[in-house]
Amino acid sequence: MTSSGPRELQWEIDGLHYAALAWGDPHNPPLLALHGWLDNAASFARLAPLLEAHYVVAVDLSGHGKSGWRSTDATYQIYDDLPQLLSIVEQLGWEHCHLMGHSRGAIIASLFAACFPERVERLVLLDGMAPEATPEDEFIPQLRQFVEQRGRYLSRRPSGYPSVEKAIEVRSGHGLPPEAAELMVPRSLRVEGESWYLGSDPRLRGASAMKLSAAQIDAMLGAVRAPTLLLVAESGFVPRMSSKLPTLLQRMYDCRMQTVPGGHHFHMEDGVDTLAATITKFLQADT
Repeated sequence: MTSSGPRELQWEIDGLHYAALAWGDPHNPPLLALHGWLDNAASFARLAPLLEAHYVVAVDLSGHGKSGWRSTDATYQIYDDLPQLLSIVEQLGWEHCHLMGHSRGAIIASLFAACFPERVERLVLLDGMAPEATPEDEFIPQLRQFVEQRGRYLSRRPSGYPSVEKAIEVRSGHGLPPEAAELMVPRSLRVEGESWYLGSDPRLRGASAMKLSAAQIDAMLGAVRAPTLLLVAESGFVPRMSSKLPTLLQRMYDCRMQTVPGGHHFHMEDGVDTLAATITKFLQADT
């Protein structure tokens, strides 16, 4: 992170508050960054400052970080943020931009690039690409699970902790490297009285109402026209679906894959300098 740190941005869109962190010169080529599940914009705090040739805006997706929670009648499907993300791009004055996403954010980035190919110049996917396909005959059980869990998570109060340090300790105990937790957790915390609460909406932990079928995933990937770089962590999530990767990659117009050292949050681990150089080279390939 630069000595001055990132700048805070915010918008009010469709009755929702959205927050973001921005690094770099606004006159540089723009790059929109989307974080993973239960993370926030600070997940790019190590990588974004190293992408010095670009203006990086990392958004807190709804229900995460400093962004607002969706209303009680709304959901957190992977496509629910798309209208607001398009509005953010428009309010930033970008006709088009590069797009980068990590994990769940990579799936949302793929959906955005598929829906709005004219808006996305190049696409960078960090240990994520597409959701696991759900057989069509599981549609009704999935929908029932969503309905049954909805009330439970609506009434659930986020866990409280006596200190920021304890919240970081607990979050790092769930697979997040301690250094990454130290960067991200404070941005998601809310203080009430003498307790600190993780501010992500509990509904994010519930079942989705619907999941994409194999045919829908094929249609999504086939609609992406931007040259794409898929960076797969050696110890991340994507290798678990390695048998399906060749087929998924074939659906893409122009996608190259590269395996890199590290875990699922490799963009927050040692080696981020090399990662930044790889991404910069890809983004500037036509310049």
